[in-house]
Amino acid sequence: MPHFRFYKPYGTLSQFINNGVQKKRHTLIGDFGEFPPGTMAVGRLDRDSEGLLLLTTDGKWSAKMTSKAIEKEYWAQVDGIPNTEQLEQLRSGVKITVKKEPYTTLPCTVQTILPPELPKRGKPIRDSRHGPTTWLAITLREGKFRQVRKMTAKVGLPTLRLVRYRVDIYTLDGLSVSENALIAE
Repeated sequence: MPHFRFYKPYGTLSQFINNGVQKKRHTLIGDFGEFPPGTMAVGRLDRDSEGLLLLTTDGKWSAKMTSKAIEKEYWAQVDGIPNTEQLEQLRSGVKITVKKEPYTTLPCTVQTILPPELPKRGKPIRDSRHGPTTWLAITLREGKFRQVRKMTAKVGLPTLRLVRYRVDIYTLDGLSVSENALIAE
């Protein structure tokens, strides 16, 4: 069964078909090339996030990759410079809302990183006149809706740009925006 790595660009929906009148204006994964019938996104990235999206025709492999047994690493550019307390809050678990219910995130790994070499985004983030930003590497074993954005906002560090860099052993390395590569298994 084929599996692919895909660099989902900012502004693209993590789906292959439109399922609503409003969505006809959005770019979809299927707009970037031909994939085998039955190909599905493994997990999702919201429209405003970018980065690694795994694609497959194998439902069991998809379930394995989205399970809590698999690490997912995100690079988040946040507003401001985090202090020790904010980083510790992120690491130990943050109370957020998921489906209108309170939820405490599982402990995760968080560290500051140098700004990664990423393609320029079509829509600019902002410039230095608005104050400093920091890049964080956040590694989770879960993936709730807009979780990283909710976590960083909760500790006073709103996310400005979010890139999924890694899922398990698969990374963005070697991919350009909107490019896909077959995973050899």
